[in-house]
Amino acid sequence: MALTQSVKNKKWHAPLVGNERGARVGNEMKTYKNLYPAICEFSNIHCAYLKARQGKRFKPDVLKFSAQLEENLINIHNHLVWKSYRPSPYNYFTIYEPKERLIAALPFVDRVAQHALCNIIEPIHDRSMISDSFACRKNKGVLAGVNRTTQFLRDTHKRWRRVYCLKADVRKFFPSVHHATMKKIIRRRISCPDTLSLIDTIIDVPGADVGLPIGSLTSQIWANAYLDQLDHFVKDRLRVQYYIRYMDDFIILCDDKAALRRILMDVTGYLENELQLKLNKKTQIFPLSARNIDFLGYRIWPSHRLLRKGNVIRTRRKFAKFSRLYGRRELNLSDIHPSIMSWLGHANHADTYRLRSKMLPAIILIRRASI
Repeated sequence: MALTQSVKNKKWHAPLVGNERGARVGNEMKTYKNLYPAICEFSNIHCAYLKARQGKRFKPDVLKFSAQLEENLINIHNHLVWKSYRPSPYNYFTIYEPKERLIAALPFVDRVAQHALCNIIEPIHDRSMISDSFACRKNKGVLAGVNRTTQFLRDTHKRWRRVYCLKADVRKFFPSVHHATMKKIIRRRISCPDTLSLIDTIIDVPGADVGLPIGSLTSQIWANAYLDQLDHFVKDRLRVQYYIRYMDDFIILCDDKAALRRILMDVTGYLENELQLKLNKKTQIFPLSARNIDFLGYRIWPSHRLLRKGNVIRTRRKFAKFSRLYGRRELNLSDIHPSIMSWLGHANHADTYRLRSKMLPAIILIRRASI
């Protein structure tokens, strides 16, 4: 099977059944059938490969896979067609910024297989999500969430004399996701037996009944689908207007502190009873007259925003480390440049002119004379 025609720009959408919008009919959500042939289609797998290698083309495992591209893609295709695909064990490593997290990584071949699945199921889950859920979604992200928060602050300060904020996050969210509940949620939207079997196989890889591995592509999609239940509870049943969620962090704005307390009680009960989750002890309700909202890496006011203080402290330390390692010839400019540009991209969306003017000149890149 020759790759004679590029499918790089081909967009994949899940097959539609009945109501094309995937809307609720009565109290039932539309389900999608016969998805597996689209997952197994060779051009979908090649499209998955192109997605999986983005930004990683020169990594050793990607180069090795690409050296025998056609053979490896056919191998994935055959395993999916014959339903013999079994994910490899995760490789775990720990990161410590901004806090300690255990990250799970799969071999490149498994990342391609997961992209092939997600090409088909991600649009299905995305159709049901509220517009103010911003994590791991196309045309959303951190900046869109920050801009929406600013808009909410301006609207509420115009409407109400006093504005209160409920700021909360789920305690140890990824390790706390119950597999049985997750599978039940997925089956509300997908009824294709072969696709569900593949999904169950991937969910069960860690070998426990609880927890999604952080770093996996499928974990991001399923985590969003899991908390999408909370989104609809807050929006549809509690009728909350000013609500924003980014993965396991969310905020609610209201003009009544007592009403926010009742909402917090309802949300806590729903999370514990329906999703087997608990809120972090840092959850709080506070007035916005003298405070900002610390959310998505920024401190946000109606009129302006600044970077989170912890971000500035960590960045100063990182830049000082760059200067030391560059001076000792342990780092090159090519190692440092992406981190600096990434921070600048983050800082440029806040009022940080003075901060940038101080921090960038502090990066002294002078090589020590070699002996």
